[in-house]
Parts: sequence; structure tokens; C-alpha cells
Amino acid sequence: MPWEFCAKSLMTKAVSPFTVPSCRLALAVWPIQLLPLAEFQLIRILTMRFAAEDLLSALLEASPRPTAQAPRDARGLYGLVDHHGDLRYIGSTSSTDQTFYERIHQRHRTGSEGMSHYFSQMYNTGRMWRDRKDGLTKADGDIAKALRNEFVVDHCRAVWLPMPDTADIARLEAEVLSLAPDHAIAWNRRRMQAYDEPVDLVEATLRRLGWGARELAAIERQRLRYLSAMVGPISAPAPKSAAIRQTRVTPFPKGPFCFFALDVETANNDRGSICQIGVACVRPDNSIETWVTYVDPQVERWVFTYLHGISARTVKGAPTFAEVLPVLRDALSGATVYQHSGFDRSAVAAACGNCDLPVPEWDWRDSVHVARAAWPELRGNGGHGLASLKQHLGLVFEHHDAGEDARAAAEVVLRAEGFQPVRMQPSVQTARTAIAEDEDFDLFDDHDDTVMVIREAPVAPLPPPDEIPRQHTGRLIGTAEITQGNIDNNHIYLRSFFEEFPADAIGGSNRASAAQREIAVDWGGNTVVTTDLDGAKKFFRKRGWIREFFDRHGVRAGDMVTVEEIAPYSYRVAPQRRS
Repeated sequence: MPWEFCAKSLMTKAVSPFTVPSCRLALAVWPIQLLPLAEFQLIRILTMRFAAEDLLSALLEASPRPTAQAPRDARGLYGLVDHHGDLRYIGSTSSTDQTFYERIHQRHRTGSEGMSHYFSQMYNTGRMWRDRKDGLTKADGDIAKALRNEFVVDHCRAVWLPMPDTADIARLEAEVLSLAPDHAIAWNRRRMQAYDEPVDLVEATLRRLGWGARELAAIERQRLRYLSAMVGPISAPAPKSAAIRQTRVTPFPKGPFCFFALDVETANNDRGSICQIGVACVRPDNSIETWVTYVDPQVERWVFTYLHGISARTVKGAPTFAEVLPVLRDALSGATVYQHSGFDRSAVAAACGNCDLPVPEWDWRDSVHVARAAWPELRGNGGHGLASLKQHLGLVFEHHDAGEDARAAAEVVLRAEGFQPVRMQPSVQTARTAIAEDEDFDLFDDHDDTVMVIREAPVAPLPPPDEIPRQHTGRLIGTAEITQGNIDNNHIYLRSFFEEFPADAIGGSNRASAAQREIAVDWGGNTVVTTDLDGAKKFFRKRGWIREFFDRHGVRAGDMVTVEEIAPYSYRVAPQRRS
């Protein structure tokens, strides 16, 4: 076939002037739908003039594949794709003696963390964590590293663009990196911190491996060492003296309390960039009173505003972490403090480090572990994150609000213990605190202590998920009819209401011209998708999730899909039930 001849010819080190025009002619006359996708992409790359814009577009549009499938006899540009399906690193096999397979599947996956081996670096976390310089824990660390290697095989992917050896690969890599959007090179030069452990995905890998008690005990010890390393004592100088702004931190509720649950939101990938703190305070009668405050992280870079809606404008005039910590230190001293996953504890420790303050010695517990023991049926079936537990237990809260998430974590603990929570309503909140009389800030100061008792028996059966009413519906911005073309090609047309989306989240016709701002799309899966919008085709640019969305809901041609705005730059996509 023409494409077979072209692919073999173009992979040679010296591409003949005759072959390239012949291949271009073959592409022009050969029916594209009959070309195998991989071969078509290969020929397309090898016949282009190696313009950086075209190479970047090809990388961004390539279908991610398992790292083990990386070619053993080719070189060129490549990208690493994380467990969410997002391209995070762009690199090259610039050395003439290094192939895609060696660089991607071996070096990045199995190499030592901290040595520019990015899969290994970014997933050096939780039960996959090790300190390679600690000889005393080497045996356990080697087992954790073996788990990490297998996790990458199962849940991470890569893309690659083969190029002839005659190409100046190093120069092309530099040009592509200069054009790449920030989200596609977030790992380059370690612009992101390592991920929190994707617990449910790690569990899936462990089930495949079938490890025994010895290995499981080793990785649990590594998890505890990881937590200790993240929040251990900080040998820092004494707190720096600084002018204290005249701010008022909301007084903490008066006890007695049985336990607390704490949640934070951050401005960016620096865990210390806390911009909101929520604490759920559980009284002996199981009522929950929530304390919330915004925090000024004093940073210029805001990455997660699309997720929680908090921005620099929101926290203007709010207290700093150094001003909030004394209130929390006194209130939570000697008490049990739950977090949902290990993030919140590490964020508090990081924020203390940023302020040169000692880390508070609270009795931290993890409500994820409580949930796993109480509802094992969710393992591998939605998981034990708050979004999954919200649906399973019928919890009512607004995700990615620190006060709401803290209360939800407390309710999870009470549900697991067989108690029905009683909610204090409304929560104590601090929005923006005035500094001077000539500045105008919104100050929420509501002292209504009305108690709302949920009169459900503790053992009452929960309604089926389909019967649980959807909370926080948001604003319907449009409805799209699904065509067979949508189903075949994994996309949803947004043409009839495209103007409802923010202009700065709309990009060009390919990923090389992607918008710098992204939106969040909650489609009912285990993870929220972040993507910009294709302004030419008028649909979501990232489409890997749409096939699962269609399959999960049994969507067919002629069905309708609704799109709701649930927060700034945050949307929900859902099927419209058939009558």
C-alpha cells in the first residue's frame, strides 16, 4: 500500500527528494478513512517541514498510548501524559543513541526521582514514595518504587513524533517549548509539585499485582514516612518580626467539641498558598458548627480560581496565614483533626514553612481511611473521594468550598460511626475583612444560631443514586442534540450557545493555538476535566472523556445533553433523561 511504502521510506536516515513528493501524492489520493491512524500521523509528521507550530499541534493532538508501546527504533519529540489524561511534559531524544522506548518507558518511568525522570518524580508520593538517599529504608523504598513503576504502566501515557536523524531535534524541541501552553509543560523544570497519591488507581494496580502481606506492609510504612517527611518538624529560624496589619480574624466557636475536620483551598500548585480554611466543629450531640475564613496567600499566580472561584480580589483585605494560625493553634490543640486525604495536613505544614512558623502538633486523622472501612463497595467503583461519597451517601454540600468540604468530611466520619449529623446553620464565615475605614469590603457577620435537625433515623436506608435530587443545579446555558457523528468522533457541538462561554477560554482551531485559560467540566466521572474550547469547531477541545460519558449514560443519536454553569469557569455536562 502507498502508506506502507511511505512510512518505511521516511523512517530511513536519508529521505530521498523523490520519496517525499511521492508520499505527499499518496496522501492526497489515498482515502484518509482507509489509512490506519498511527501510520497516517507518522507520514504527516515525517512529510512536514518541521515547523515548530506544526510539531506542537501534532503533539497536542496525538492520541496518548501506553509507555511500553514507545518505539524502540525511533527518535524525535515526545510528551508525557499524567493519570488525568493531560499532557504535562514535552521533551526529546536529542541524543543519537537514545530511543523513545529508552527515554520514556525506562528513564522517565523507572529512573530515580529528582534526576529529571518525570514520571518517577511526579508520582513519588504516598505508598509509592521513597527517599533514595536513606539506606535504612532501602528495602521498603525499593518495593514502593516498584509499585510506582507499575502504576505508571497502568495509568500514565505518552505521545511521540518520530523524526529522521538528520533533523535538528534539540533546536526543534527548544522552539516547541517556547510556543507550548503552560499546562502542557507544567512538569518541565519542575513547575508542579508531586501529585497526592491517586489512592483508588494505586489500589487498582495493587489488585493486578496481587502483592502479599510483606509488600503491603512495606508500602504502608513508606506512606507513613512520606507523611512524616511532609509535615515533620521544621528547623527554621525564629519567626520574623513584621508589621501586623489591623485585621480581625473571626473568633472560633466555643466548645466543647468531640473532634474537628479541616479543609483548605489553595491558589496554585504551591501547597502553602492557602486561600481559604474551613473547620467543621462536631459537638457531643453530633451537631456541626462550621468556621470559615478566607486567607490572603500573598501570591501573584492564581491557578485554581476556575475550581473554587477564589481570586486575588476575593481575598483582598483577608488575614494572612500567619494571622490565622494562632487562632487555629489554640482551638485545635490536643484535639482530633480529620482531613479527607493527606493534602490538608501537608498544606498547613507548607504554609508554616513559608511563614517561618513551627508546624502545629495536632492529632491528624484521615476520613478517607474511615470511609474505606465503612463502605468497601466503593473501592474501584467511584472511590472514596468527597464527590463519590456525596452521591453514595446523599450528602448536601458545595464541593471545593473549604467550609463545605470540612463539614462533609465530618459527616462522613459520623455516618461511618452510625450517627446522623445535626447541622448548625448557617456557618460562621469571614469573607473580606476591613483594614481601614476608608476601604469598602464585604463583611459577612451573621450570628443566627438556628439549629436544623435532620430527622432521619441513623440506620435508614439511602435512596438509590438516581433518586437523590441534584443539588446546586446552576444556570442552564444550553442544550445540544447528539448526532451519530458526535458519537463516532467523541465530541459535543456547542454551537447554539457557544457565546455563553468566557471569551478567554476559547482558542483557535488546533492545540497550538489553545487558550491560556481553561474551564472545568464535571461530566459525572471520577475526575473533573480541564480544557479550553475550540473556537473553530465549537466544542470542548479535550475529548477523551466523552466516549466514557456516552457509554456510561447510554447516549444515542437524537438524545439531548445539557450544559450548566455551576461556578465561574466551571460547568456540568449531563444527559437529559428520555421521557
